[in-house]
Amino acid sequence: MKISELSNRTGVSTRSIRYYEKKRLIQPFREENGYRVYDEQDIERVKAIQLFLDIGLKTDEIQPVIACGSIEPTDGDWNCADSAITLYEEKLLKTRQQIKQLENSQKHLKELIDFWHLVKQRQSGIKEQ
Repeated sequence: MKISELSNRTGVSTRSIRYYEKKRLIQPFREENGYRVYDEQDIERVKAIQLFLDIGLKTDEIQPVIACGSIEPTDGDWNCADSAITLYEEKLLKTRQQIKQLENSQKHLKELIDFWHLVKQRQSGIKEQ
């Protein structure tokens, strides 16, 4: 399949697919005329890349995981387990830290909203007198 079909079947832009190729996350076959030719496995690989990006990994972090062939937890080179575990544990820790920061931001925003509602109520009370 050509890049446009891969884009249509995955919902990922051709620009992103070319970027994934540049980062060596996918490696399509090249015809004599230079056209890229993708196969069914590339569909799953692009979907996996999107999943990894969605959970916050960077393409440089994804590359070693993809290189191990460990797109799904049930396949891949089991020798990659230690590096995969380390990567995912680090990402989980960062995610938990981000959640904590967001919870703090949420708390402060609620306090500010409550404060300004109180100010507004007091101003309304003064105007009515």
